[in-house]
Amino acid sequence: MHHFFAYMARMRNIVRWPLMRNTQTENIQEHSLQVAMLAHGLAMIANRRLGRNVDLGEVVQLALYHDAGEVITGDMPTPVKYMNPEIRQAYRQIERIASQKLLSMLPEDFRDAYGALLQPSEDCPAMRYVKAADKLAAYLKCVEEARCGNEEFAKAQENILRELRRLQMPEVEIFLEEFAPSFAMTLDELN
Repeated sequence: MHHFFAYMARMRNIVRWPLMRNTQTENIQEHSLQVAMLAHGLAMIANRRLGRNVDLGEVVQLALYHDAGEVITGDMPTPVKYMNPEIRQAYRQIERIASQKLLSMLPEDFRDAYGALLQPSEDCPAMRYVKAADKLAAYLKCVEEARCGNEEFAKAQENILRELRRLQMPEVEIFLEEFAPSFAMTLDELN
């Protein structure tokens, strides 16, 4: 018996933004789907607008599993995770152990394929899109919270936008210009 997919189903139980007052809670399963959609969108922009050849399937698969280890570790708040280099290094080790635990829940003949998703190489080009989409999802969460009158996310929104700009990815800039403003609109405005 293999427990991997039962654990993945529990991603919906891990709440994101645990230290912030949210108008709408978000779990890592929802977040992973949004990151997959955003990463796909960024890769589409790269391919269609910038003449790149990004593997859309690889980007989406990596995005779907980018936070899978949090089903074991939980979602560590960003201020804690990045408090200092020692904590960040220790958390990376915890993430590796969690990924290994998840891989051990798969049949042997699946482990290499899922290993590439749960522990992608540091130089994997597709991960650049996943990391950008992860930041973009956080930014859009802040925008949505602000739209609902929640000022709790105002500083985070500023900081994350600054981080997105530092990525120097034309794909991100295009997304921010053409798609992100819609997230600040009500349903009536969208219609």
